[in-house]
Amino acid sequence: MHPESERQRSGLDGYFEITKRHSTLSREIRGGLVTFFAMAYIIALNPLIIGTAVDRDGNLISGQPKFSDAAMTVVNDAAVGQSIGMVAAATALVAGLLTLAMGVIGRFPMGLAAGLGLNALVAYVLAPQMTWPQAMGLVVWEGIIIFVLVLTGFRTAVFRAIPKTLRTAISVGIGLFIAFVGLINAGIVRKPAGAPPVELGINGSLMGWPIAIFFLGIVVLIALYVLRVKGAMLISILVATVAAVIVEAIAKVGPQFTADGVNPTGWSLNVPQLTDFAALPDLGLIGRVDMIGAFFPDGQFSFTNFLALAVLVFSLLLADFFDTMGTVVAVGSEGGLLDAHGMPPRTTEILLVDSVAAAAGGLGSVSSNTCYIESTAGVGEGARTGLASVVTGAAFLLAIFLSPLINMVPSEAAAPVLVFVGFLMIAQVVDVDWTDPEVGIPAFLTIILMPFSYSITTGIGAGFLAYVFIKMVKGHAKQVHPLMYVVAALFVIYFIQGALLGLIS
Repeated sequence: MHPESERQRSGLDGYFEITKRHSTLSREIRGGLVTFFAMAYIIALNPLIIGTAVDRDGNLISGQPKFSDAAMTVVNDAAVGQSIGMVAAATALVAGLLTLAMGVIGRFPMGLAAGLGLNALVAYVLAPQMTWPQAMGLVVWEGIIIFVLVLTGFRTAVFRAIPKTLRTAISVGIGLFIAFVGLINAGIVRKPAGAPPVELGINGSLMGWPIAIFFLGIVVLIALYVLRVKGAMLISILVATVAAVIVEAIAKVGPQFTADGVNPTGWSLNVPQLTDFAALPDLGLIGRVDMIGAFFPDGQFSFTNFLALAVLVFSLLLADFFDTMGTVVAVGSEGGLLDAHGMPPRTTEILLVDSVAAAAGGLGSVSSNTCYIESTAGVGEGARTGLASVVTGAAFLLAIFLSPLINMVPSEAAAPVLVFVGFLMIAQVVDVDWTDPEVGIPAFLTIILMPFSYSITTGIGAGFLAYVFIKMVKGHAKQVHPLMYVVAALFVIYFIQGALLGLIS
């Protein structure tokens, strides 16, 4: 090898600590691509949430009205289509830039994109009360507040105050959560019209080509994994995607939700068909933000309105704050990247990038961006350094132009990886001392409430509150870090926010 190339490789290796973290360049590239494919659904899903909801004036985020008649019964399909395209382009752009920043600055194998749950809160709670630019302005404020908390050291201090057992429980709970997400994305688990709350497939039966594609993916993945084939997760995604494209071309399965109603055996998110390889993006949403208007409805300041907005921003902040913390712990634990105290390397830098991502999501009009738990899929494939995030970020930037190609990958092809990562993460459950109720009960609540409530934040909050309560009851209050009491109090407010909003209004 040429000496200059050797020096360049050594510089890359030294900066990202590839060898030090027992990884290789090929593993980082594979891991980065697996993370991207596990996250790529957000390019299709975020526009369906942000791009189709309306603000208080009945306008889409593009500024155009959603309905073409006064009775709001005739949908302006052209306007909706343009809005969806704009959100898709901005979603990929912001995710790409922030994931690159995580790789270069945080040097951690983790992707960032518009947060699920956070985008729904913005679209269905914030936007109906104000204009879209004002709603995104509140998202920017949330990011600024989190950024200040990182700079003051508060966020890192809270991270350090969490007992190691609870961190383990967070990782296990997230493992179950991400497996549940994968099963739902694949249509294996669904919410029926009546009781029970969830069921297997369609009326208790596994039907349709999309589910068959999921099982093809999981079978290929398990076989390759037990045979120790490198790139097992990426290969399974590619094999399932090719099979899905062939199936769609022949069987014309179509989407699960259509204008004519519901097609239960259809594809749940992306339809695996290719129309064009590339498309020019419309980035007109970037910077369309009003950071002041929400606080002055009708041009006047209202203290009641301010309190209501404060509760909403607090909800965004707390969910973002602890979702990220749980994700960082899970990714670091899965990759063996945590130190003896359960802390990842460059914790402050990781949290700084995440806080900037929240504000950047608002500036990009795609809602708060946050760390993605799907990053554990890339770590499961071997990613250990920020170089994997650079690969993931670059793939997102390419997706701005190659969205038709990226959208060819159905969620049913990526879901097997999420389910399998759940298996890898749940192995840590043996590290919890289940014979000690002081740690066992909080760990149990943390683990079960993440998938059952479909919220990482809810599981963490329940575990924190149970931990503090049991320590106090047992007379061991001094064993609890003071910051845990502060966080517990904040979670009480978080859990009763609905009642607080009712009192304010």
